[in-house]
Amino acid sequence: MIERIFISSVQREFAEERAALRDFLRGDPLLRRFFEPFLFEELPAADRRADEVYVSEVERCGLYLGLFGDDYGFEDAQGISPTEREFAAATQRRKHRLIFVKGAEDRAKHPKMRALIRRAGEQLIRRRFVTKAEPIAGVYAALVQYLESRELIRTGPFDAAPCPKATLADLDETKMASFLRRARRGRSLPLPEEATPSELLTHLNLLDAGRPCHAAVLLFGKQPQRFLISSMVKCAHFHGTQVAKPIPSLQVARGTVFEMVDQAVDFVLSKINRAVGTRARSTEAPVAYEIPPEVVREAIVNAVAHRDYTSHGSVQVMLFADRLEVWNPGTLPPSLTLEKLREPHGSIPGNPLLAEPLYLAKYIERMGTGTGDMIRRCRDAGLPEPEFALTHGFVVTLRRRTGEVIPQVTPQVTPQVDLPVEVLVRLLSQTGALPNAEIRARLGLKDRKHLHDRYIAPALGEGFIEHTIPDKPRSRHQKYRLTDKGRAWLATATKGTKQ
Repeated sequence: MIERIFISSVQREFAEERAALRDFLRGDPLLRRFFEPFLFEELPAADRRADEVYVSEVERCGLYLGLFGDDYGFEDAQGISPTEREFAAATQRRKHRLIFVKGAEDRAKHPKMRALIRRAGEQLIRRRFVTKAEPIAGVYAALVQYLESRELIRTGPFDAAPCPKATLADLDETKMASFLRRARRGRSLPLPEEATPSELLTHLNLLDAGRPCHAAVLLFGKQPQRFLISSMVKCAHFHGTQVAKPIPSLQVARGTVFEMVDQAVDFVLSKINRAVGTRARSTEAPVAYEIPPEVVREAIVNAVAHRDYTSHGSVQVMLFADRLEVWNPGTLPPSLTLEKLREPHGSIPGNPLLAEPLYLAKYIERMGTGTGDMIRRCRDAGLPEPEFALTHGFVVTLRRRTGEVIPQVTPQVTPQVDLPVEVLVRLLSQTGALPNAEIRARLGLKDRKHLHDRYIAPALGEGFIEHTIPDKPRSRHQKYRLTDKGRAWLATATKGTKQ
């Protein structure tokens, strides 16, 4: 919506300043999107009294810009100048008023102008100017402040801006309490465990005049995508090395940034190759993934934490036969280059209010070590180093182990099952009965729902596993163990892979 600005005073004293302001407002790339200047002398001739036109045009405008000089100007029958009538009309109609006064002092001004300046000063803040260029700079700063106050533009980080239409009722107190406990344990957050949601949000600077900012909604919202539609993570799995339809497996991760990261990481870990070892050296059976889970998590966390949330694009996690690509609609800060990512560098978060809670929850590190850790972990795993690129956004490419594929069960020998089911069966064969939390920990998974939907439910459906407390499936003491059918299937599957 474009608002009209009434530029007051038809005095010869400000002819150049008024013309310069008009041309500036119409030519500035930002301000012309929001404002259209009005000058009285640009009106066509009409059979109307001038003072009536002043008042009616002020009423039509959204803002009043007054230039007060030395002269009072033409006085009507009541001894009042057009400038004073315009100011009175703007005041009465509660227009947003910007007043600029010429000169550092008022002793040389007309007495009625001095009185008008005093009256204006009692109601609002006036700006003084001496040179002809000063009103332009002052008007620009005042109008930018006006746009910011109405949340039409922002000059600070997007995550710090208030989220339109969101209220504190749209935030989940349970999620905030869970975060508080985790941050206290992981990073010694200096808040008591009984701290209220308001105290937590205030401590994290997530409130703007009592309203939740974008970061608050992304971190603790009940339905973040209701307010930030594109803030999801699209996960896709392709059997080949190119994007091709139909997509064999597609999942859209939604929820808070924590939930999106967990769901996306679990999606990748459930698709890549892995092996469950024995308990020869430990009471826990190790699980080795072809790409280190820490590297997968770092790539996805960075994409979610540093993306441009003003973009209509979403983070994309694409798993191909030879690589994993994590793309986000964002770019590097000016001080960083692709080459510097491979060297020690400072942390420059694009969304600082989002990054701090992610750090407190131990999802990211604060010192800019993430990319270096990814490179080191890939080297240690015998993988090529991660590739970083800027292609209509920022993309990280992690290479897979080509030619090293977990042997598949021969269909003629035994019924084929999804890989997650097989992984769960093999894990329980090594460990015995396990509760939900321990299964997630050993498989490197975070999302409880994802574990249930992709691993436990299908394995229960096949009859390969069972509850240890079948009469109370939701018991907090519940565990899962192999059935005779599961052990028989595993024996046949293992025999089939050796043939």
